[in-house]
Amino acid sequence: MKRIFNRLTGTLLTASAWAGSAVFTVAQAVSDLPGGPAVNQLNLQVPVTRIAEDQAWLHWLMLILCTAIFVAVFSVMFYSIWKHRKSVGHKAAHFHESVTVEIVWTAVPFIIVILMALPATKVVIAMKDTTNADLTIKVTGMQWKWGYDYLKGEGEGIGFLSALDLAQREMSNTGGPKPGQVVDDYLLKADHPLVVPVKRKVRIITTANDVIHAWMVPALGIQQAAIPGFVRDTWFLAEKIGDYYGQCAQLCGKEHSYMPIHVKVVSSADYTLWVADQKKKMAALADDPTKVWSAPDMIKRGEKVYAANCVACHQPHGKGAGTIKALDGSAVVLDADKNVQLAVLLAGRVNLGMPTWKQLSDTDIAAVVTYTKNSWSNKTGQLVQPADVAAARH
Repeated sequence: MKRIFNRLTGTLLTASAWAGSAVFTVAQAVSDLPGGPAVNQLNLQVPVTRIAEDQAWLHWLMLILCTAIFVAVFSVMFYSIWKHRKSVGHKAAHFHESVTVEIVWTAVPFIIVILMALPATKVVIAMKDTTNADLTIKVTGMQWKWGYDYLKGEGEGIGFLSALDLAQREMSNTGGPKPGQVVDDYLLKADHPLVVPVKRKVRIITTANDVIHAWMVPALGIQQAAIPGFVRDTWFLAEKIGDYYGQCAQLCGKEHSYMPIHVKVVSSADYTLWVADQKKKMAALADDPTKVWSAPDMIKRGEKVYAANCVACHQPHGKGAGTIKALDGSAVVLDADKNVQLAVLLAGRVNLGMPTWKQLSDTDIAAVVTYTKNSWSNKTGQLVQPADVAAARH
């Protein structure tokens, strides 16, 4: 019944949106994004979990009840004003309290609230039931990216960072899509999506490294705050294979709009293949933290780390952009004490828009510091080893 109700309301709103926007069809540069927002969207996104379906049903139930109450109350009020107006000879009545009226206007709202609260409470309780999950994934909010760690279930041990796709970041830096350029997933495409299997219960544990974030994917019926020092959890079970999109739903700083969420739901067989591939990549990238690197090898490694994590803000030429500080010629980078730059990467400078990068490995941090100290006009000749980073962490 709920599914039929959702489809009917969705069809009506889609028809209304089409009728209202028909004159703008020629000028429309984007189309609906499956698993994400739609053009001229009036309804909630198409749900792909039972919880999301229940949320949509509750949304319409509350809307219809509130509309009915509004119409009933104001109809009576306006009828009374019009029917008993002074100009047709009516005189104001003088009376004291009525016990009957008091009982009626207390009992009726109470009954309405109970009728609304019962189904809502049932859904809220279901939303918090994270027991018997097939997978447990920790989601860490960072300025301005997401960290995913598979803690339990198939894929345990996998971890990676997910940020806005570099091509879209560069597109944004140059003013957005060009005229005639169609980008349906603009500012929603992540470089590394969260991959989960279909019809498997996934528990999401949220926290944050710096400020408050919020992990929200409307099609999955999820919005959970990620708060530094706190652990919150929620869950979802996707009924359909596909790509589903969301964004950070908590204003978390100047690049809040650059924190997309991309959840890729795949078949169980494809998920097993993905897990195997990720573990091979992790094994290949595993480093000996005590290894002593040569300068050329460390610079080469650092160039890759810079391209994957730093280039979006500091630019390929290291000159920065807008309020982003330049690395080329930076006093911090040129300082003979390597710990000055290491402190910035490990602790960040949130007030200046520089997030912490302590989630990177000791080798990656050493590599990117070495790269920046020896690139562009920075020819310091300094070499930073993983052991230096390990010491700086403590």
